[in-house]
Amino acid sequence: MTVMSSNDIKYRRSPRISHLPQKHDNYEPLEVGFNGASFSGAVFNLSTTIVGAGIMALPSTVKQLGLIPGIIMILMGAALTETSIDMILRFGRASKTATYSGVVADSFGGFWRTLLQICIVINNLGMLIVYMIIIGDVLSGTWSDGVRHSGVMEEWFDEHWWTTRCSLLLFTTVFVFAPLISFKRVDSLRYTSALSVGLAVVFVAITAGVAVVKLIEGTIGMPRLMPEVVDQTSFWKLFTTVPIIVTAYICHHNVHPIENELKDHTHMKSIVRTSLTLCSSVYIATSFFGVLLFGDKTLDDVLANFDGDLGVPYSSLLDDVVRVSYGVHLMLVFPIVFFSLRLNLDELLFPFATPIAYDNRRFFLITLALMGFIFLGANFVPNIWDAFQFTGATAAIAVGFIFPAAIALRDMHGIATKNDRRASWVLILLAVSSSTAAICSDIYSIFTSDSGIKS
Repeated sequence: MTVMSSNDIKYRRSPRISHLPQKHDNYEPLEVGFNGASFSGAVFNLSTTIVGAGIMALPSTVKQLGLIPGIIMILMGAALTETSIDMILRFGRASKTATYSGVVADSFGGFWRTLLQICIVINNLGMLIVYMIIIGDVLSGTWSDGVRHSGVMEEWFDEHWWTTRCSLLLFTTVFVFAPLISFKRVDSLRYTSALSVGLAVVFVAITAGVAVVKLIEGTIGMPRLMPEVVDQTSFWKLFTTVPIIVTAYICHHNVHPIENELKDHTHMKSIVRTSLTLCSSVYIATSFFGVLLFGDKTLDDVLANFDGDLGVPYSSLLDDVVRVSYGVHLMLVFPIVFFSLRLNLDELLFPFATPIAYDNRRFFLITLALMGFIFLGANFVPNIWDAFQFTGATAAIAVGFIFPAAIALRDMHGIATKNDRRASWVLILLAVSSSTAAICSDIYSIFTSDSGIKS
């Protein structure tokens, strides 16, 4: 018999009120008068979970793969993500469990649930530190290859104590993050999530507009359509793009919290499909116009390309709008990712305690500890991209591909179809092969760069 955690019990549905959160099979609403989340609110929350920092890495990924394979990979990533989410939702209903970790516990036991929660905590914690680092870079500037890149606050107000990285991040933490991460329902973030998605569209619109203008002027050409493979190293490096695409679609940790608050949980499949369609469109447009605009000069973080003259009127203003809109976008993505981080860390540390939403003291202490760790990481670990690549090739792939596929292959309730089994083997084979190749390629690159520095 599988032992369920307190959060699994809290969200267990009954036939009588299937769409509302339950605690010990009795409905206890967190807020009086809350009748469930809307379809649009759920779409925006799930879309915001998906569209984070990954949007800035995809143009470089498409440049490396070539335009045609790159776009195909983005579409394939969306299709595989939809398949894996559908698996955990269907098996969650069969096991009468309304958390991702509860589905894993039902199939494999407590040890594997703990392993999943560790993967989610590592993945989300790494992402949030990266988000805060990027926000700091946008606002206060950064050093890259010995060159100082000014932040927008320094450009606008010159250098003062209140435009330093630490001061700006502390201000952001206290006045932006603190209010947003204090909500106990994910649906409370629906308006900020809608704004976040809108800001991502602003970035796409500006990039597309500049690219079209320069294309009409004849100052840019069509990007490379296929990958350029010149040696064995460049071939294996193509596999490092898979973890980036997988990470760009990771939202599995927020699927159940969003579903649990719906007025009608039967709409969740449509919500997932709508969100993935929206995000895929944003990803494809960003990648296409980003590579079209910058070509082979597209940087690993395309935001860094908006740090100079774009060759169009009002270039400086457009640079600032892009950087500020993306910085605010990440500020609004932060709380939606933090929500599942806090929930999974609490389940990991206190599996049999009262649900965290009902324990204000534990809610406050865990929130404070996590924010303190993320703040220190962003200020004192200036570059964690190498570590983030490793977590993307391990924790993210495990959460997005391996665990959902393993649940379907285990098939504790006899509901898996032949298509489920085929898709599961594809997910596992793709995950293991790409993860192994990506890790080996990253290690090779690190040692090669170290050897080059020493010589």
